[in-house]
Amino acid sequence: MTDLAGKRVLLTGGAGFLGRVVAQELRDREVGKIIVPRSAEYDLTEQDAVRDLYNETNPEVVIHLAAEVGGIGANRENPGRYFFANMAMGLHVIEEARAHKIEKIVQVGTVCAYPKFATVPFREDDLWSGYPEETNAPYGIAKKSLLVMLQAYREQYDPNGIYLLPVNLYGPGDNFDLESSHVIPALIRKFVTARDNDNPEIVAWGTGSASREFLYVDDAARAIVMATARYDGAGPVNIGTSHEITIKELVELIGRLTGYSGNIRWDTTKPDGQPRRKLDTSRALELFGFDAEITLEEGLKHTIEWWEANQDG
Repeated sequence: MTDLAGKRVLLTGGAGFLGRVVAQELRDREVGKIIVPRSAEYDLTEQDAVRDLYNETNPEVVIHLAAEVGGIGANRENPGRYFFANMAMGLHVIEEARAHKIEKIVQVGTVCAYPKFATVPFREDDLWSGYPEETNAPYGIAKKSLLVMLQAYREQYDPNGIYLLPVNLYGPGDNFDLESSHVIPALIRKFVTARDNDNPEIVAWGTGSASREFLYVDDAARAIVMATARYDGAGPVNIGTSHEITIKELVELIGRLTGYSGNIRWDTTKPDGQPRRKLDTSRALELFGFDAEITLEEGLKHTIEWWEANQDG
């Protein structure tokens, strides 16, 4: 157990989509100070910059959310960059946390670390049962390597480092850039634009047969802070809803919720990505009491409303 009240918490990625919501959860826990490093001031891929960050801010707890990530298209375009950036950031954040004797390290990983053909639902013990889906592999393997690092450091140096595996996130404030966004914000933007412009059709990637599980950002933030306070184990823990939906069903649902009545055309020359994603989330419930609260339809309504209000901002 870690009492967060009054603690100095370093939150990398704290100005981002998930980070802003985690920061609010931490404020609700009455932490002493939330330290959010800016990339213009501290390049976390450089060890000297990370060392300076620790020396200048003296954190007691570190939650490492910072990542370079995107959807299938962005992953295909940037495999080398995504591997290097995510590997380097985690490597330096964890090593300097060890050197500075940080009380607790929370590393947030990714569902992309799971094997392409993992048994569904994905259980944490299956993390090493195969190779990740190819378009996600550089990013997923870089993140998964940090689990090994935390476990090795725990064995040799005894720091308290935990590792969380959130499923695909979505919600207000997400990245809606069509070149780099994930599936939900990309679809919302396409549907709202098509509706407002009276476009007769929208184009969706792949066949629609792949399935995904989605977690609303507020639920994800709550899970991360709950784990930070209550979980001290070496094993990875899934964070999700344990409910999957096919991409075809998701597209039809977003179309209905946005009020779009045109045609949906599937571009089958584009990849589907991993065939299925659904997590076994029983470990999170057992170990620190997390259970998702926001249904997909409810979360999509909030996200669509946010985009409609902020798309011109």
